[in-house]
Amino acid sequence: MPRVSRHQAGSGMSNSPNNIADELAAENARLRSELAIARDRQSASAEILRTIAASPSDARPVFEAIASSSKRLLGGFSATVLQFIGDELHLVAYTPTSPEADEGLKASFPRKITEFPTFALVRGGETIQFPDSEAEDVPELNRDLARLRGFRSVLFMPLMNRGTPVGMISVTRTVTGAFAPDLVQLLQTFADQAVIAIENARLFNETKAALERQTATADILKVMAASPSDVQPVFDAIAANANRLIGGFSTAVLRYADGAAHLAAFTPTDPAGDRVLQASFPVRFAQFPPYGLVANGTAAQLPDTELEPAARDIARARGYRSMLFAPLMSEGEAIGIIIATRRATGAFAEHHVRLLQTFADQAVIAIKNVSLFNEVANRTEELAKSLDELRAAQNRLVQTEKLASLGQLTAGIAHEIKNPLNFVNNFASVSAELTDELNEVLAPVSLAADIRAEVDELTGLLKDNLGKVVQHGRRADSIVKNMLLHSREGGGEHRISDINAVVEESLTLAYHGARAEQPQFDVTLERDLDPAAGSADVFPQEITRVLLNLIGNGFHAVAKRKAESEAAGYEPVVTAATRDRGDQVEIRIRDNGTGIPDEVKEKMFNPFFTTKPAGEGTGLGLSMSHDIVVKQHGGTIEVATKPGEFTEFTILLPRKSSLPDGAG
Repeated sequence: MPRVSRHQAGSGMSNSPNNIADELAAENARLRSELAIARDRQSASAEILRTIAASPSDARPVFEAIASSSKRLLGGFSATVLQFIGDELHLVAYTPTSPEADEGLKASFPRKITEFPTFALVRGGETIQFPDSEAEDVPELNRDLARLRGFRSVLFMPLMNRGTPVGMISVTRTVTGAFAPDLVQLLQTFADQAVIAIENARLFNETKAALERQTATADILKVMAASPSDVQPVFDAIAANANRLIGGFSTAVLRYADGAAHLAAFTPTDPAGDRVLQASFPVRFAQFPPYGLVANGTAAQLPDTELEPAARDIARARGYRSMLFAPLMSEGEAIGIIIATRRATGAFAEHHVRLLQTFADQAVIAIKNVSLFNEVANRTEELAKSLDELRAAQNRLVQTEKLASLGQLTAGIAHEIKNPLNFVNNFASVSAELTDELNEVLAPVSLAADIRAEVDELTGLLKDNLGKVVQHGRRADSIVKNMLLHSREGGGEHRISDINAVVEESLTLAYHGARAEQPQFDVTLERDLDPAAGSADVFPQEITRVLLNLIGNGFHAVAKRKAESEAAGYEPVVTAATRDRGDQVEIRIRDNGTGIPDEVKEKMFNPFFTTKPAGEGTGLGLSMSHDIVVKQHGGTIEVATKPGEFTEFTILLPRKSSLPDGAG
């Protein structure tokens, strides 16, 4: 060591303590400066990473931090971050200089990538510098921006993602000269961080958008499930979700029917604009260009409504500038369309096009589901109706068979009774005449007064008894005749008959018949005969029998109520009315008599059921009337009643008979 020291001391080198101290101080200062720079760079990188973490869905705060850090750490005059969106270059961050220069910078973007010459220089990932913006080889646009902003040199760093340029960072200085390699490397670090921010935001937003789309699809499916018979809630949900996820101004769902487009659902904007939209539909296909535009099943766009006269007026009224059309296709045929609009001009993103088409497909599914549901419901209703009709037919058939058997039995019994009854009636009448002859024979014979008186008394009693036998025999004969009438299938011939005339004749016959039996009987007859009732092909004698029976029952009911009524103001009224019912004619017989209790109403059409006193009714009138109307004429007979107030029979007869001529 001493030799070295002497050697050093004897040499020509300046190794004095002061010089060594200066060198050490300079080296320490250099190291401290480099350490401070490294710390600044690390701090800036850490800050940018924190910003990336804090803004996973928005890269703009990261761009602003990068611009600020780039300017500061590269000793720049200004810094900008540009991003490629579609075919345009957008200014996404910058460091301010002067208000005028900043406004000029913002006014220069967005611009087409093809109009920005620097893009061609960095598209392959190369870093580009213009050490002097006034140099002849600098593009005119860059020179103009340099003069506008006030810088003389600029460094462009591309943002590369998997070999594809997605933007660029530029840093400027007010002096000429190239940027040092370490500064270029630092800017490359910031560029990598910007790419990470862009990719994170893209992935985050894509995931968020996918989740929102899935949620919207699930919501629409829930609406479908909740509204299997009504497509309107589905259309409303589709319009709302499509408008929200596409970021639209408004969305409308249209359906095609009868050669026109009909507004099915829409998202409201303002009342005036909504009224314009609603007033524009329905519209014929010939005046609706979108019909032909998407008829082949492919979505279409209108980037600027001002360029299309057919869409310009309603677009101005509603306040939008661009449109997207997605057809509703079913088995190769367009059945509707979804239209989304935006306030800004330009094309819709491809994923928005796909999304709207997805909603269109869901609308088609909803339409088909509702159609199938309604078809099944209608078919079920038809089957239920057919089943009811089949059961009713079976019941009618069973009842008909019962009545037919009963009719045959009735006819047989009536015929068997009629012959001996005729003998009883005839011999009773003859015997009554023989008592008169016996009195005449005994008249010349001399008899004691007491014997003569006894003979006269006996012959008188015999004659009276024979008279009663004749009276009740005739009543029994009438009952037998009614039984025979009830058992036979028809009466007379069916022919076209004036229904009002048949009703009028029946009223007259019934009234005079009632007056003949009871001269004191009084009732008000009201008529409400429809002139349009017209004619029907009927058995007029049989319909008259039905009406006589119903009117006679009405007379009996009002007479009974009058006899039982304590109110002095009661007036018996029987009303006959007719109505035209198209292929049928209606006849109604109404009385304001005693009415019919429910337990009686259930049995009133059964044979031999009667509520009249013994000897006054056979119980065959309503049963016979039912058979004539239903079985013989294919009509219906219904009764409406309220005990103590009224009874109304309603008969519906078909105008055309289903029986061949001569039937009955």
